[in-house]
Amino acid sequence: MAGETQKVIVLTGASGGIGQALAREYAGPGIYFALIARDEARLEALLKEICELGADGEISAIDIRDREALHGYLSDLDARHPVDLVIANAGVTAGLGPNRTRETNADSDRQIDVNYRGVVNTLMGLVDNMQKRRQGQLVLISSLAGMRALPDMPSYSATKAALIAYGHSLRGWLKPFGISVTIICPGFITSPMSARHNGAKPFEMPASKAAALMRRAIDRRKPFYAFPFLLAWGIRLQNLLPTKIGDLFMGGFDVTIDQDPRYRENSDR
Repeated sequence: MAGETQKVIVLTGASGGIGQALAREYAGPGIYFALIARDEARLEALLKEICELGADGEISAIDIRDREALHGYLSDLDARHPVDLVIANAGVTAGLGPNRTRETNADSDRQIDVNYRGVVNTLMGLVDNMQKRRQGQLVLISSLAGMRALPDMPSYSATKAALIAYGHSLRGWLKPFGISVTIICPGFITSPMSARHNGAKPFEMPASKAAALMRRAIDRRKPFYAFPFLLAWGIRLQNLLPTKIGDLFMGGFDVTIDQDPRYRENSDR
């Protein structure tokens, strides 16, 4: 390493817009990154960039759906560089089919496997050693859609809601072991993912600004952080209304999601 390491950070989904912004936000002397995503070329470019900012690190082109490969890598990493912070950021999105037909089986399965199982795979690959050291921090990147489901994005909303429940459970389990858990629910953030979102995106913000807000919540070890403030509180208030009334407010969030170019498999309905 170029200098003394003060913090080791595992970041999944590091090749995406939010992942890259988080890496840049944390990059600096004393930071060692383990950047994980499927796109090796983009990871290499990001690693070069953060090293120029004074950080150090390594990359691993692993699909977080592959539990065996991921756990093998994380075990080796933690033996070499004990991990302080895990940011489970990787995620994918999809929506209903043409003319509001149902989601394809492939789209639904992929979101469940990446957004939920992939996060579980990531965190459980490191939690045993963190328990033994009695220190560490786990961060789950959920979504405002996990707080209030979007009618046109059922599987995405469900997986993000699952992360919220999972994170709350982890926090209660791991607190006695000195491990903190932070759940983050961002709204619309400018990124390649949001560019495929064809619909209203109220209070959309640049990824760099979102990363700064996320870092502040992470550094303060907040149990739960949802933003932007107005949209998050609007959702909280909406959830207090009778269901029939609350549902009336969702009409303005109709959306279609363009196909994710990273996934080309045939879609079995």
